[in-house]
Amino acid sequence: MWACLRFLHWPLQALGELGGTQPVAVVDGQSPRLRIACANAQALKSGVRIGHALAAAQALCPRLRLLRRDEVAERRSLEALAAWAYRYSADVCLSPPDALLLEVGRSLSLFGGWPALQRRLRGELAALGYVHSLVAAPNATAARVLAATHDSLAIAMQAPLLRALDVLPLAAGGLDENVVAALCGMGFRTLREVFRLPRAELARRVGPAVLDHLDRLRGLGAERLPRYRPPDRFERRIDLDHGVESGTALLFPLRRLVGELALFLAARDGGVQRFALVFGHERTATTRIDIGFLDPVREAATLFDLSRSRLERVELPAPVHALTLRADELPPMRALHGDLFDRASSEALDWPALAERLRARLGDTAVQGIASLGDHRPECAWRSVPIAPAGGAARAPVRVDAEAETASPPLRPFWLLSRPRPLRPAPNEILGGPERIESGWWDGGDQRRDYYLVRTRAGQRAWAFVEAGATDGWMLHGWFA
Repeated sequence: MWACLRFLHWPLQALGELGGTQPVAVVDGQSPRLRIACANAQALKSGVRIGHALAAAQALCPRLRLLRRDEVAERRSLEALAAWAYRYSADVCLSPPDALLLEVGRSLSLFGGWPALQRRLRGELAALGYVHSLVAAPNATAARVLAATHDSLAIAMQAPLLRALDVLPLAAGGLDENVVAALCGMGFRTLREVFRLPRAELARRVGPAVLDHLDRLRGLGAERLPRYRPPDRFERRIDLDHGVESGTALLFPLRRLVGELALFLAARDGGVQRFALVFGHERTATTRIDIGFLDPVREAATLFDLSRSRLERVELPAPVHALTLRADELPPMRALHGDLFDRASSEALDWPALAERLRARLGDTAVQGIASLGDHRPECAWRSVPIAPAGGAARAPVRVDAEAETASPPLRPFWLLSRPRPLRPAPNEILGGPERIESGWWDGGDQRRDYYLVRTRAGQRAWAFVEAGATDGWMLHGWFA
């Protein structure tokens, strides 16, 4: 069972210009024979039609905004959608210029049948902003032909398929325009009339290539379709109509590129560890922003939020005329295995996600990890290190209760002051200690202190010391939570 996804007004959708309130049309051809290839709803309301000459369209709609057709962008967008569809079928085929073919017969049991799979496909495409029609048929050729004239049609058996094909006009049969004109000149109007001709007579009139197409349409001939395979790297480019100076105006094309990257990663069942945003200026000048992650990620929202944060911190030296996203490091995703009885809120950010957001907003060097050093002096017993991926990060703080504090030697506080300061008034209660630290004679920083876990008169638990053997002159060195 093959499903065909046909994307309506594809020249406009591929350029991201289908919506909006301004009349927009795509022109194709060579000057001075430019013709309208596609128009949005506002242009159609003004009387603009596909095939109109450029002068006629502008006369009908003086406010008409014209775009040149970009077949490269159409192909790239179609490949991005193929990457998205790859998660639903191992057999995905590009059907240029505006359709995808998916073999879904072996996926129906996985997704709960065709109605459930159809709802899922439509829901995700609607969320991505793509207008489409969807048809399912026993073979790919029939699905492609029926998608041009139908929507939400699903045919699973051969007999209903033949009845649906019989009533199609010749122009909707997927035949070449010259073949359609020749058959209409012979008096034929529907595919039923052509199917009834003897094969030898039909081959003599239209040629063997057309006969093969008609056989594949009815499921009588073998279909040879090239399967889509996701590439090993990702690169997409968007050319802008004019130079953009504001970073805010670049968010729309950035969101589109990041969305295509997320589709690509989902098809590979992998993530991205590092990618680059390259902003093209005039005279081949570029500005590059490298974005790295602690762990592989692939969620579109996460990729966009971090990219936007990095973009906000960069001052572009010149207007941007093109935006390119390149990703070469595409490692596999590691499945997250949580506690079976974990009751934590699913909306809370995990540590890698929080660290990535902080690094994106504050800079790579502003967020550091902590590593211990072999020194008894508190201020010399640690150092800052770059954050490591999950599994190599600093250990989480250990909870300490009051009983453990009094029953065991005092623990080091996680809030250590940059330098000790006098503790006034004196502590109200000593909860633990002393812990004598006597070290540093070899580097000129000799210390002889007795550390205590104390409770202040305000009820706070603190880490304080006095000189070895002394009973007054308290110095505050840290706080316990």
